[in-house]
Amino acid sequence: MIKIGLTGGIGVGKTYVAKIFESLDIPVFDADKEAKFCLNSDLELINSIKKIFGNNLYKNNLLQTKILANIVFNDKNKLEILNNLVHPIVKKNFSIWTKKKKSKLVIKEAAILFESNSHLDLDFIICVSAPKSLRISRIKERDKLSFVEIESRIKNQMSQKEKESLSNFVIYNDEKKMLLPQIIKICNNLLLKKVSNN
Repeated sequence: MIKIGLTGGIGVGKTYVAKIFESLDIPVFDADKEAKFCLNSDLELINSIKKIFGNNLYKNNLLQTKILANIVFNDKNKLEILNNLVHPIVKKNFSIWTKKKKSKLVIKEAAILFESNSHLDLDFIICVSAPKSLRISRIKERDKLSFVEIESRIKNQMSQKEKESLSNFVIYNDEKKMLLPQIIKICNNLLLKKVSNN
């Protein structure tokens, strides 16, 4: 089994690209969705979050994501604390998930793959890329955030250029290049690498 990381900055369209991989029968583990699930279900994690960030972060046993986002996206230290709490649990759950899969390729989709050192457990990394202006318009439409909030979130992530330089493959989701041919080419390359390594 080849474990592939799928990453890229906010607004590049990782989830859309992940859905194309899924349509090709390649299982995708959504690390960000898994993190949100753990933040609302893992009692040990919930108690740690309350202790560090305050009891007001949970209302009717549900995480108030906007309050948490406002805290961590304005304080890099607190963002790091949050990541250090959440990522070991997500990493363990990914490992359990992969053991249940029979596919030759599996994908781990995560926004902060490099920042959380999750890439170290994977065989190859694909970075999704898009121009900043397009990313901003996508985030505005999807999350209804202000320009200042969007800029803050982009600044809190590793630069897109750095993510691309650390990746094995780049998929351009710029609404000019077709996505499917890029994805099929990468899949073929990865399967050929698997054959040549065996």
